[in-house]
Amino acid sequence: MITIADAACAELDEASGAILDFGFDPRDEESLTNAALWLRRLGNNRTFLGDRIIEELAGRHREEVLDNSYGPQVITLVPPNGNFFIRANLWPALDDHMARASGSAPFVYGMPHDHNFDFLTIGYFGPGYWSDYYEADYDQIVGWRGEPVPSLRFVERARLEEGKIQLYRAHIDVHAQRPAEALSVSLNVLHTTPAQGWFDQYRFDVERREIGAIISPGPSEALLKVAIGLGSAEAIDLGHRFARRHPSDRLRLAAWDALASREIGPDAKDAVWREAEGSGSRLVEMESRARRTELASLGGSQ
Repeated sequence: MITIADAACAELDEASGAILDFGFDPRDEESLTNAALWLRRLGNNRTFLGDRIIEELAGRHREEVLDNSYGPQVITLVPPNGNFFIRANLWPALDDHMARASGSAPFVYGMPHDHNFDFLTIGYFGPGYWSDYYEADYDQIVGWRGEPVPSLRFVERARLEEGKIQLYRAHIDVHAQRPAEALSVSLNVLHTTPAQGWFDQYRFDVERREIGAIISPGPSEALLKVAIGLGSAEAIDLGHRFARRHPSDRLRLAAWDALASREIGPDAKDAVWREAEGSGSRLVEMESRARRTELASLGGSQ
């Protein structure tokens, strides 16, 4: 929780410029306080977001749709700029048309997860979504499915009400969001770094206190799987090199996964995962064991 009493209002460009001038580093108290102050002032502006949405809708026919970072839930207000960007998030109630049409999954309601980035948020409109908050020790986590997380502990259940400012700390705060009682909107200032994509984000099983899955695959993994699937000699060689030596365990696992997917039959796939199991990565080792167990249930090798 960050408490700032300030009644001033700011326009989006003004707030963005003030944060850009100071920089946004959540680990620095002055930088964090500056960003929170301008987020508060932006949140005090009760008309800017509605005006922005109307402006975009009115001019949409004159612009390329792909140039706008808009989706059904997230509105990018300020694209990545320095080391931050600003967005608005929509949180529908379960009886809102948006949620009835698509279900709750796109809004990650009920899915305990952490983030691989820090961000500030403020309740802007509506009663706000609820969250069950937990904390975990990221340094103790390897990331394989079913890995015990004894450090995971419940903190509280709370609601992001209008005017409430919170800092979500990367790799520490875990939350399971609950639906808002009526359509709500939050504003976020997100911290960005070039290395961010290499840090994993997890889904947690809070009942078992274990890792459910890695939920932050990057574009490199998809490209690698496509290249290996196409099957050129260079791609296969790259896949083997990444699988054995890449500094990212997640990308190593993706490489082994792609290599195994090229094989036909449980025995051939099991041979790939047997090699992967001894490749020197704890994450790959444990995921390989799970894959081999799955293959054994299909009648492959033990």
